[in-house]
Amino acid sequence: MYAAPLPGQLSDSNRRIIDNNATTLRVYQVWKGSNRFCLGGRLVFGPDIRSIFLTISLIVIPVILFCAFVSRRLIHQFNNHVGNLIVAILVIFTVYDLILLLLTSGRDPGIIPRNSHPPEVEEDGSTMSTDWPGAASQSSVSGVPHLPATKDVVVNGVIVKVKYCQTCMLYRSPRCSHCSICNNCVERFDHHCPWVGQCIGKRNYRFFFMFVSSTTTLCLYVFALCWVTIKKLMDEYHCSLWRAFMKSPVSGILILYTFVTAWFVGGLTVFHLYLIFTNQTTYENFRYRYDSKMNPYNRGCVRNIFEIFFSKIPKSKNNFRELVKLDSSALFAPSMPSARTRTMSPELPKTSYDVEMGKRQAVAAEDFEEIHNQIDSVGGLERCGTQPRHTNQGDKANWEISPDIRMLAAEFGMEHNINDREKARRDH
Repeated sequence: MYAAPLPGQLSDSNRRIIDNNATTLRVYQVWKGSNRFCLGGRLVFGPDIRSIFLTISLIVIPVILFCAFVSRRLIHQFNNHVGNLIVAILVIFTVYDLILLLLTSGRDPGIIPRNSHPPEVEEDGSTMSTDWPGAASQSSVSGVPHLPATKDVVVNGVIVKVKYCQTCMLYRSPRCSHCSICNNCVERFDHHCPWVGQCIGKRNYRFFFMFVSSTTTLCLYVFALCWVTIKKLMDEYHCSLWRAFMKSPVSGILILYTFVTAWFVGGLTVFHLYLIFTNQTTYENFRYRYDSKMNPYNRGCVRNIFEIFFSKIPKSKNNFRELVKLDSSALFAPSMPSARTRTMSPELPKTSYDVEMGKRQAVAAEDFEEIHNQIDSVGGLERCGTQPRHTNQGDKANWEISPDIRMLAAEFGMEHNINDREKARRDH
């Protein structure tokens, strides 16, 4: 006798269909964050990767203009060896700056892998926080202990609250935060930089600061050389400053451009120097204001500098090129949370509990696409005749759509498609 599968489970026929079509992919191909990958997952960027090309153009174009129009005058005014050396230093420094940009933007900033299910509830409730107002009401309704929204962690003798991430289903480590742009939890999260198109975290902050400071130095170098060119023209032609600018207009443009840019990147360099000396992140500086209270991470200026520039960069916790096999459970994990997830996650009042009460559940667009593709695959297999159309009652029952798929299909107005397919199958 046929027994209908429970919600969140697949019938035998649906499981066979998906398992037969199981595909071996790499982690970066099924990554749930918003990152973009290049070279087979060897380079990981943020979703706003196109901003890198803008940053590169803002660096390279002024250097090209300098080499094409200004450097010739410097080589002429100085001897060839000095002039060529000036240009060579500029080119080498530009390449160095671009390499730092790539190291900042194209590496894992410190992404913490997501959990497939929430962590266990601790028996010792001493670390639980009552800051989350929904905790008491949930326990009274279901009688099941729930994960608190925050936990207390001791850092250098100071109690620090760490939050539970509903997206990654984990308690964030101290100084970790979830980036809404990349959709990842990042260790020692500083900020998401639109100019490099990547989060700045524990594994790339050093390169970010070196990039910003080297860009400042590059601007000042071009700024100074352009002024030297203008001064040489004034001495050579015994003319005013304005006439010297008219004889070398590119020098004037570069002076204005590098002056404005140096103020921006120079100010950013000074600000991050302050953060390094005090062992803060941009996120902590704007949110917690350690000036008015104790910073538990401040170890003194010298140790703070050593931690940023001379400590070993930890290995990435993600192997983006690792092979993974997609199965039925992986396919339906995002759209149909398990009973454990529904009962333990602090997100319960907003989504999962609505399913228990018979209300509408919010389903992401990617989940909707997966459901739609799975239903189409079932219908496609029926049309292609991969299973006999005339079967006995036991086999026929296995072709019935499981209740979880029917419920989600009705949610998006796709129930008529399923009914039409079942009707057509019965007619045959």
